[in-house]
Formats: sequence, structure tokens, C-alpha cells
Amino acid sequence: MSIPNGGLITETNRQYYAGAQQFYIDTSGGGKTFTSTFNTDLTFGSSDSLNNSYLLNNFKIFTSPDALTWLELTPTAVISNTVVLAPVAGLVVANNQTMVILVGDNKVVPGMLIQNAAGTTTYGSVVSVTSNTTFVVNILVAIPAANPGTSLSLKSTSPWAMTGNVVTITSFLALGSYVKIQMNQSAIENNYGGYEYTRLVDVIDNFLIAYVGAGKLLSSVKRSDVIFHAKRGLQEFSYDTLRSIRSQELTVNSALSVIIPQDYVNYTRLSWIDGMGVQHTIFPANNLTTNPYENPIQDDVGTPTQDSQDSNVTGTSQTEAAWAANNPRRISGAFLNDFDSANLLYNSLYDTALGQRYGLNPETSQKNGWFTINEREGRFAFSSDLAGKLITLQYVSDGNGYDLDMRIPKMAEEALYSHMIYAILSVSRGVQEYVVKRFQKERSAKLRNAKIRLSNLKSDQLIQVMRGKSKWLKY
Repeated sequence: MSIPNGGLITETNRQYYAGAQQFYIDTSGGGKTFTSTFNTDLTFGSSDSLNNSYLLNNFKIFTSPDALTWLELTPTAVISNTVVLAPVAGLVVANNQTMVILVGDNKVVPGMLIQNAAGTTTYGSVVSVTSNTTFVVNILVAIPAANPGTSLSLKSTSPWAMTGNVVTITSFLALGSYVKIQMNQSAIENNYGGYEYTRLVDVIDNFLIAYVGAGKLLSSVKRSDVIFHAKRGLQEFSYDTLRSIRSQELTVNSALSVIIPQDYVNYTRLSWIDGMGVQHTIFPANNLTTNPYENPIQDDVGTPTQDSQDSNVTGTSQTEAAWAANNPRRISGAFLNDFDSANLLYNSLYDTALGQRYGLNPETSQKNGWFTINEREGRFAFSSDLAGKLITLQYVSDGNGYDLDMRIPKMAEEALYSHMIYAILSVSRGVQEYVVKRFQKERSAKLRNAKIRLSNLKSDQLIQVMRGKSKWLKY
């Protein structure tokens, strides 16, 4: 159904798929409010597209007379501006004085700037609206006496604002027109697929309702304790139970490195991408090389030297420089037209010996390159054959880095409740040991169930793999 009807889904199809929420204006005027009901919170910086804070917005506001043609609501939009006939006598510099225009105008709203017709001089601003011809204004530059017909331009510098997902439009809205909240593409993508998750804050609230209170398992627990154990449980689940969904597409620069992501805990896979978009696993260098954590400069007898601040003077790593300059083909055992190279098969000389090589090290016999983790610089370092390559970095976070991460798959929600119960009981005074053991076993059982559910094994995929069961194994 396209309209929520009391179930867990609170967004319409239009909100979910198009990232848009539309409102009908049943009474004309300014200062109207509209409440966003997206599952993703709106982020507001400014309604002025010329203001740098406008870039903070994750949505835009549009208006339309017929819900067919939409125009973004900015200070330059038609409904954010109006022209009125200036008072014949003009106005002096003063605050909270009354301005009476010759012809009524319903589009005047509080906060509008009062300018000359060319927009080159700003006289002041509208404080409040008494009627369509009478306004209270603050005048900073005197409005000169004018002949009938001289025009003043009124402009809304902030035609709308937002607080707590409630949008307030100060500009005039005509009866029968429409307003639309349109999320940016990145915000729409963040909103997709959210139904499979439960927010951590909801898990905490549900836990307090279901398990804490008089006559319940836990008679009294502080909310801060529940939050701590929920976050710790999410961390532990993120390492080996929850599916790792964080990844980055990067290019290896000329320095043969990429920076470790801000929320990185451990990697799951690094791959380089070929022209067809296929991943090729990059292997850790392990025992091949290393990235020294410190590179102190030594004197003639090998003693590290210090600077004026009593800290060791450091230099560049010769190990890293040698690794970056080497040819990986010399390590992998690949063919190389170099007769003097040790441990390599000289291609042009030994063509007749193809297929008869022995003694290759399986750990290094591959052509996808190697990487190391440079803890000193906080980077992944790569072998020289990966320079300029497009790579993907898949890694595990702890689920607490960002608000968007602090959610739990519904298939693991019950396991998290069991973890929280066990964690709280295990540190509570006066709880019998057999009770703690009981919930420890329950936690293990439900965590095992969660792992099976999240492993996402499909019967048709297993059948497809098992079709090759009759093939002979090749050695």
C-alpha cells in the first residue's frame, strides 16, 4: 500500500522511492509549518542558495501552483519577492514605525527586506504585518518622499527555515498551491533499505520497556548502563556477526598508499579492479616486508640521536623505499627476460621447460600485488605494480562511528537483547551464578542463530555450486 496504515512502515511510496513529501495549501498566507515524516532526519543549514551553509542541507523546498511545474523556494523565487508602491511622504530612520502603502499586497510577510526597485539600496525590514496595506518596519536608511507610482522591492532573504524536522515557510503561499520537501540524492540513498534494520535507540527503549521494572527480570537498571552494554554488544556483533557493508573505491597514488578510513577497525578484503570491473584480491605482504614504526637516525656507533626537544631524530625508512622500488615479478616467480636474475625462469632461454618448474612458493606465486599496513603513517601501502590502479577497500567498523551505523539488523535484534541481559546480570551484585550461566547459554544460542540467518545462504545457490560435484578434482 502507498499510504501507511498503522504498521511499522511510516513512509509513503513517494517518500521512500522518490524522496519527496508533498503538501496542499488550504489557506493562503505566510508562516505555515510542515512536518517531515521521512525515516531519515532532515539536515538544515540555510535557505539562501548563495550562503555557504546552504550546502549543509540534505533537502530542498519547492513550490508549485498545480503540482506539475515546480520551482525551488530561494530568495530569488517569485513568491519570495513582491513590489509595492512607496508611501508618498517617505519614511525617516527609526524602529517599529508604521508604513502604509497605497495599494494592498498580501505577499508582504515579516522579515522581508525593503529595497529600492533596482535592489541597490536596502532601507530596512518588515517587523510585522497589520493588514495588507499597513506594516510595522525598522528603517535604517530613510525612504525619500516619492511621487505616486514609485516602487519599493520587498524580498525574503530567508524564505523558509527548519527546526526538529518541522519546516516553516515565511514566504506567502497562495490558496490551492503546493509545497514539496525533496531530499537530495545522497539522502534518498541513505533512506533505502532501512526497513531491515532497527535503530539502536529503539533497541534501548524496547529493552527498558520489556525487561526492566517491577516484577520483571531486571528490577532496576540505569538507562546509561543499558546504553553502554547496547553499544558494546553492537561493537562485538560488528566484528564477526553482522555483515560488513563499509567499503571505499580508491586509486593508488604515486606514493603507493591510501589513507586508512576514519572508522576503520580491520580490513576484510583489498582488491584491484580490472577494465571489466572484476575484483582481484590483493594479498598482505606478511613476512615479505614491513613498515617500521620508528626510523631513528643513528650515530657512528649505532646510538639514536636526539634533537633540541630531546626526541629522537627520525629519517625515511630504507625498508619502505626498497620495497617501493622493487619489481614484484622478481618475488612472485613470474617470467622475466633477465638472464642474471636469480630464482627466475629466463623466458627466451627456457621456453622448452614450460610446465616443468618446481619449488615455487605458493604464498608469493601470484600477480595481484601486495599490501602492508603502515601504522606509523596510518596508511595502506602497496607494491609498485599497483601504482595508478583502481582498488576497493572492504573493512569492518564497530557500528558506533556514525549515527547511521548505530542500527542492528532485525535478524540479530533478539541476540542483542540476550547479550544485554547477560552483560547486565554478570556485573550485578546478588545474582545467582546459575542465573548468569543460563543467560550466557541463551546469548550464545541466539548469537549462533543470528549468524546463521545473516550468512544469507540460499538453496538455489548451493544447488548451482553442487552441480559440479561429479567433476574430477585437478591436482
